Amino acid sequence: MLTQGAPTHRLPATDLLAMYETMLRIRRFEEMVYYLFLQGDMPGTLHLSTGQEAVAVGVCTSLRATDFVTSTHRAHGHAIAKGVGVNALMAELFGKATGCCQGKGGSMHVGDVRVGAVPSLAVVGAGIPIAAGLALAFKLRKTDQVAVCFFGDGATNEGTFHEGINMAAIWDLPIVFVCENNQYGASTHVSKVMKVANVADRAAAYGIPGVVVDGNDVLAVHEVTVEAVARARGGSGPTLLECKTYRHGGHSRSDPGSYRPEEEVAYWKTRDPIKLYREWLAGQRRVGEAELAAVHVRVEQQIDDAVEYARSSPDPGPELAIRHVYWEGSA
Repeated sequence: MLTQGAPTHRLPATDLLAMYETMLRIRRFEEMVYYLFLQGDMPGTLHLSTGQEAVAVGVCTSLRATDFVTSTHRAHGHAIAKGVGVNALMAELFGKATGCCQGKGGSMHVGDVRVGAVPSLAVVGAGIPIAAGLALAFKLRKTDQVAVCFFGDGATNEGTFHEGINMAAIWDLPIVFVCENNQYGASTHVSKVMKVANVADRAAAYGIPGVVVDGNDVLAVHEVTVEAVARARGGSGPTLLECKTYRHGGHSRSDPGSYRPEEEVAYWKTRDPIKLYREWLAGQRRVGEAELAAVHVRVEQQIDDAVEYARSSPDPGPELAIRHVYWEGSA
């Protein structure tokens, strides 16, 4: 198991600014949908990734457009980072026909295979064997693609975690396993469900690298993912990345998160990934304040436009209920 420190990056300023903009777009999207849910404007439930934006952006900016990701019930950030548009994503949460899944999925089942985002899976750990299957297909077809699987710390005690990683390891599949360790599986602290100090320690059991990284440092996440993706694409097999992070809110919209010590929440909020990254950009003088301010204006307009687009979109008709559903036999 390796622990990765903060990297020294030489990315172009345009790329650094784009990473900041995507992180901010995820944050503002989720702040908006949380408000809309509280107002009763949206159906279903909601799981926010506020505080975890650096993982989604650091990972997805390390991928090609043709690479694929699988996600979880906490999927908004992954979808946006991989390229799902906020208009289609917002419409999906409103249950509209113009949604990225035609209004069939809602918050926990979002994605668009055209940008390499498999519609997310709400069952804990379900995306792991699916991502391994994608990676197997890529290897058999020799397409030079890589699969990335996002999952939380709670999934690492599911059978699918062990089975999927073992299969990927023994067949040297082109896949990167990304554990977003936000410290809690619902209301249970990770220390109560495993004896090892890090999820990445478990990689040794499968003979693959395990890397721990600061999940609130977008550049550190980007760097370790670049290395893991290169290893996978080069035929050397999977890597298990553990991104140590924290969700600012509760498990879902109905969870106040009162099981967490106040001082713990306060500490992690001082390590807000967007705040830390903006401070880094300012300190490095790679991006000016005027450019950052323009990003904020642009993102606010994008989110407002997305809400208007979703509100004005048509509801799905009954014929959509049987579209994209496979069955055999006569109608």
